Amino acid sequence: MLDALTDVAGVRVGHAQVGGDGALSGTTVVLAPEGGAVAAVDVRGGGPGTRETDALDPRNLVQRVDAIALTGGSAYGLDAASGVVAWLEEQGRGVRVGVEPGQVVPVVPAAALFDLGRGGDWRARPDASTGRAAVEAAAASEPGTPVAEGNVGAGTGAVAGQLKGGIGTASVRLASGVTVAALVAVNAAGSVLDPRTGVLFGEYGAGEPPAHPAPATHAAAVRRLAREREAAEAAGGGAPPFNTTIAVVATDADLVRAQAQKLAGTAHDGMARAVRPVHLLTDGDTVFALATGRVRVESGNPVAVNEILAAGADVLARAIVKAVRAARSVQGPGGTFLAHADLYGEEPDGRLEA
Repeated sequence: MLDALTDVAGVRVGHAQVGGDGALSGTTVVLAPEGGAVAAVDVRGGGPGTRETDALDPRNLVQRVDAIALTGGSAYGLDAASGVVAWLEEQGRGVRVGVEPGQVVPVVPAAALFDLGRGGDWRARPDASTGRAAVEAAAASEPGTPVAEGNVGAGTGAVAGQLKGGIGTASVRLASGVTVAALVAVNAAGSVLDPRTGVLFGEYGAGEPPAHPAPATHAAAVRRLAREREAAEAAGGGAPPFNTTIAVVATDADLVRAQAQKLAGTAHDGMARAVRPVHLLTDGDTVFALATGRVRVESGNPVAVNEILAAGADVLARAIVKAVRAARSVQGPGGTFLAHADLYGEEPDGRLEA
């Protein structure tokens, strides 16, 4: 177990960043196994930027998808999905619409987060070439490959409250043998950090009681964040208050589409534990669910499905914590975004980070 989305057999992940000066954005693609996976979505933010989400309604035609794209660049960045579609067509993967092998229409659901201008250049955002680079990176990876976290892919320009956000991933294998995992790009208008204690919200209720940072360390972090906020306001108000946390929760259970949609919905509970407040008008919080169907689940047994639903919330909350811990500070023409690791400089139990 890698504690990553790729613990779900056959699922692969690829990242790509936008190149050039003034760029701080990117795209992450989750590539399903050959034959695709049952997919669903639950959108709860008030300002979503999405593509092909209606196709995932259980009432509609499409049963399985081959890839999901998470991208920066707000609505502009949704163009990254076009690069994924083109690559899938070349592989003959997609919804069959004709008798010839190449007569397919790839359905690539996508969600975008707001990171425009964070590198300094408003127009430096993902396009079809970024999406293609991300899906090619996923396809080139071996099954079960570790997933890069922090300032990569869709998390390159992500910000969580006033902290630097990024990509995080986590997984769990249940006693039933089912694996449930999450990958998230944390870019929240709300905060991930308890202002009273310095504990990341997602660590509360996660099994062991959270270890608190030293009071002096937390106080110094609060002062530094306040200075950066004042400097940003003096320079013209700082970054626009638009965000969005987007995620994929995957399992190898053979869920039907309605159950996959329920998994996407309950996974939002994990987001709500780790980000406060959440699902605001300036967020576009979206969770996709994928079910590869490799492990048999008694569909008529609600207890068997319930443990998968609960695990989805747990792994998403933990993935958010890992994203914030993996992120690193960024300073440039688009602003200064301080990372949790640089602010606190030590693990909560007092051990210095490696």
